[in-house]
Amino acid sequence: MSSALAADAFTLYGQTFASRVLLGTSRYPSLQSLAESIEQARPGMVTVALRRQMHDQTAEAGFFDMLVRQGVPLLPNTAGCQSVDEAIATAHMAREIFETDWIKLETVGDDYTLQPDPIALVEAATRLVKDGFKVLPYCTEDLVIGRRLIDAGCEVLMPWGAPIGSGKGIVNPYGLRVLRERLPDVPLIIDAGLGVPSHACQVMEWGFDGVMLNTAVSQSTLPPVMARAFAQAVDAGRTAFLAGPMAERDSAEASTPVVGMPFWHQES
Repeated sequence: MSSALAADAFTLYGQTFASRVLLGTSRYPSLQSLAESIEQARPGMVTVALRRQMHDQTAEAGFFDMLVRQGVPLLPNTAGCQSVDEAIATAHMAREIFETDWIKLETVGDDYTLQPDPIALVEAATRLVKDGFKVLPYCTEDLVIGRRLIDAGCEVLMPWGAPIGSGKGIVNPYGLRVLRERLPDVPLIIDAGLGVPSHACQVMEWGFDGVMLNTAVSQSTLPPVMARAFAQAVDAGRTAFLAGPMAERDSAEASTPVVGMPFWHQES
């Protein structure tokens, strides 16, 4: 393996993680299924929707204890929050409970698409960064909003591929590829909308730094098996990116050198 592959590290806010997969923890058929999915995906972090989990009366006992036993870094998030103050309060609560400054920031702007509210997102990110948080904002592929979040102090962006839970894959390839091109030094993690491992492999081939998964794994028929498939796809896509894919062409070009012409192609 080349030195470039061997030295390839996934680093966010100065901390290096063992995997470019981030795995969500909601809507699994059982706690055992979740635990096995974490073991198969070997994620760099697992996310916890603190606000939703605390209000979920059907959550199995031992949920948080199981996550601790897995030994994977936790990334609390503010899923379900619809205002700046609500997101900030949830982030501070998560810091007290989990003793971590890491937070995945979500501010819902539309109940139908669950699209992030960009104005609230920038304001909340600005305040949380000042409060000492390492903020990973869930955003769209909007380049201008991405720059505002970076100006606010965010060192990572988490643009969506498609609306949360849709499984549609990448609905705006152009927008995401422009975002990657214009922010070459910012870690970009595709969050939301991926449905199958090929979606993850594709964005990794484009040079994105990681993927965030939840529904695509938890709602599959065999979540642990799907978790492993996504992990393999992410590794394959990243390796392909580092290998340097060939340039796309508009016309065919023979892959085998031609020496002379076969007699049946020669003019009589």
